[in-house]
Amino acid sequence: MSSIACTNCPLRKKDLFTPFTGDELEFMQSFKTGELKVDAGTTILMEGSNSPQLYTVLSGMGTRYTTLENGRRQVINFLFPGEFTGLQAGLMGEMKHSVDATTNMVLCVFRRDDLWRLFRQHPERAYDLTWIAAVEEHFLGETITSLGQRDATQRIAWALVRIHERLRAVGMQKGNRVPLPFRQQDLADALGLSLVHTNKTLKTLRSCGLATWQDGELMIGNLAALAELALIDLERPQTRPLM
Repeated sequence: MSSIACTNCPLRKKDLFTPFTGDELEFMQSFKTGELKVDAGTTILMEGSNSPQLYTVLSGMGTRYTTLENGRRQVINFLFPGEFTGLQAGLMGEMKHSVDATTNMVLCVFRRDDLWRLFRQHPERAYDLTWIAAVEEHFLGETITSLGQRDATQRIAWALVRIHERLRAVGMQKGNRVPLPFRQQDLADALGLSLVHTNKTLKTLRSCGLATWQDGELMIGNLAALAELALIDLERPQTRPLM
């Protein structure tokens, strides 16, 4: 497939992302080496590996996870369009978690060795990206500490609102629905809940007309009420840098 020029990137048009200066855009075009198309189920980055490449999600969704000693997968968080991944290997020498494609994905590919050129030539954007990468070690950028102040129902309501608003910000909403191709177990892992409790809570939210998650789609019945349950104010997602 042909590679999209950074000047024509569809994500740049979204208000979610901070705009590029002319110099930054020129740098990004030289930094990008191409695009990678991967099928659902493909491992993009593996825990313990030292990848020579960094990626930005152009389309599709993925899952970040670690492998426990008993071989089980523990989901850390999810990967959405516009997110940057692989920075751990670039800065720390190896990945501390794995990344799998949950759906078919298209990834912008960058040379890891050129990362230091970004720090030298555009330190402000490099700092922003480093901060984002650190924050996203936690589910959708909010810490486990803040989640600890919510009960299970409030946690799930919080996650559904945040996911819905994030996907809406990148143009993935159709009516009152957004794609949500993950498993209930993935969400339970990311929120530190049991699958049984997660399933019961989702049934309760559906019966109350607040949210329905089925067949790979999330439908929000009453966004304001769901946000109130989640103890959050409805607001535009925080502006973030785009690599």
